[in-house]
Amino acid sequence: MDRLVTIFLFLFGMACQSQGYQQEEIASTPASKHVGGRCEGCEAVYEYGNKILTSTDTLPGFHEEGPKLKVTGTIFEKDGQTPAENVILYIYHTDQQGIYATRGDEKGWAKRHGYIRGWIKTGKDGKYTFYTLRPGAYPSRAQAAHIHPVVKEPGINEYYISSYFFNDDPLLSKNERNDPSPRGGSGILSLTKEDDLWVAKRDIILGLNIPGYQ
Repeated sequence: MDRLVTIFLFLFGMACQSQGYQQEEIASTPASKHVGGRCEGCEAVYEYGNKILTSTDTLPGFHEEGPKLKVTGTIFEKDGQTPAENVILYIYHTDQQGIYATRGDEKGWAKRHGYIRGWIKTGKDGKYTFYTLRPGAYPSRAQAAHIHPVVKEPGINEYYISSYFFNDDPLLSKNERNDPSPRGGSGILSLTKEDDLWVAKRDIILGLNIPGYQ
């Protein structure tokens, strides 16, 4: 009888050890495929806290004085035709003076990105819209005014795509204007006026010109 108990305990211990090893192995397996190369600050895509994400967002400061901007578009799968659902789009940019403005209580990446930032999550139609004020160029005037975008799609790590630029910006360089392989597709916006809004459209293709993306 004692021998049977000993054998049972031994087999039970081996089973538990095997199960523990499997759990550890699964836990150590990356949950997302890594693409896009180095992306400093892209983890800010997760800093939305308790905010319920929808396909539309209004960035802080939109109701202040300045050129009001509405950007819309559709996020597509790699085929460029299928709308991509449940994709998070994180955007941030400078204020009208070209500064990543802070209010003094920022945490995480907001200390560098500033408070003018927002998050969008696409629905089944893949559409997105955000409202903000048109940003200013850096005080050094070293680069055209732009909006930084980061995307996070299901099953793949977050990665940056080409910035939103403005077609009428005299600081827009030839290289920026004629980029032969923009990440996610061209980000150059052509503005039209609708009442008190400047409106532009940009569609995004997931994985387009993104290193390591299949």
